[in-house]
Amino acid sequence: MSERVLTPRNRGFLFLDSHPAGCEQLVADMWQACPAPAGLPEGAGPVALIIGSSAGYGLAATLAGLKRAGIRGIMVSFEKAPTERRTATAGWYRTAATADIARTAGRDLVFLNGDAFSDTMKNQVADLIEQRFGGRLDYLIHSVAAPRRTDPDTGTTYTSVLKPIGQANRTKTLFFDDQGVPEVREVETGPAEGDDVEQTVAVMGGADWERWIDSLASRGLLGDGFATAALSYIGSPLTAAIYRQGTIGAAKAHLEATARALSERLDKTVGGRAVTSVNGAAVTQSSTAIPGIALYTGLLRGVLGEDLVPPVHQLAALWDQLTGAAPLALDDEGRIRLDNWELTDDIQAAVAERWEAATTDTIADLADLAWFRAEVQRLYGFSVPGIDYTAAVATDIPWPGHTP
Repeated sequence: MSERVLTPRNRGFLFLDSHPAGCEQLVADMWQACPAPAGLPEGAGPVALIIGSSAGYGLAATLAGLKRAGIRGIMVSFEKAPTERRTATAGWYRTAATADIARTAGRDLVFLNGDAFSDTMKNQVADLIEQRFGGRLDYLIHSVAAPRRTDPDTGTTYTSVLKPIGQANRTKTLFFDDQGVPEVREVETGPAEGDDVEQTVAVMGGADWERWIDSLASRGLLGDGFATAALSYIGSPLTAAIYRQGTIGAAKAHLEATARALSERLDKTVGGRAVTSVNGAAVTQSSTAIPGIALYTGLLRGVLGEDLVPPVHQLAALWDQLTGAAPLALDDEGRIRLDNWELTDDIQAAVAERWEAATTDTIADLADLAWFRAEVQRLYGFSVPGIDYTAAVATDIPWPGHTP
């Protein structure tokens, strides 16, 4: 098994390698941070399918589901294995660590690596539910952020874009140079053109979520009271032009419309429901690619400090609502809101004031830059407390297998 001393090498917010020990410790820290319930249901536990289980809110959903609801079932993600030149992706190592936690907790989780948009993956999951999990699925969490999707029916590949709709958007954003020195710049993003909106909706909207439900329902695998949630984000007015009012926002609106249609259908067929779960801000591999989001998140942390709610706490609240351990709290559009702590008037006013004042000269006093930079590095297993980064580590970690 190859061992290497790994140091962070990055291009902007994208890192070329991931640290296995750091990723493992990060998952362990999330597991410890997730509050334990008063008690778990007796028996084997509910069967859950989590699509996009290796990163961000999907990873938080997996760990919180294990700890809060005692789930078993199938976790789906798309990660790259280690090679002679590169480590595996961070999600590969996080998945291996999650599998160890599930095994220690005595929960039967199967981890599949592949294209969640494909019918091949949908059929593989359905077969496992039939053969391994008693032919009944209780919960499905959909947490997919992808640059492209191929429609299995037509073979057409759609590509998502991050663009405003109607006119160009100019916004502040946060960069770090090679020495880690912060810089606040203004960037302009041109408006959506041609079929940009339709392409983005085809990737990030509700089409594949609905296809998963169709596939499972056609095999008779949805249990009585089946519940499904797609994870979403609304965010601040400061980032609305590029996010909620942009191409991604159009996809999120489609996701919410899909939830309403699915919920009506599931209520009639299995007494179930479908919802979107609107989460609060977090540093994720997806969010750092969106202009303005890095600056906004750093400023939000500067305002809130330790009161910024981490993803695993938010997803613990989601599981409590899905399982009935806590009342289901929906807004007027049928969405579970886990972002109320972020979008209060006073918090948004404080962030907006800092946003206006943010320049390269002032940003260090307004945002929690040390926290933000460390959070970005932790996405790849670096800057994790307790890890000796001068020591060589094994990078050839196998994908968690499962016995038939």
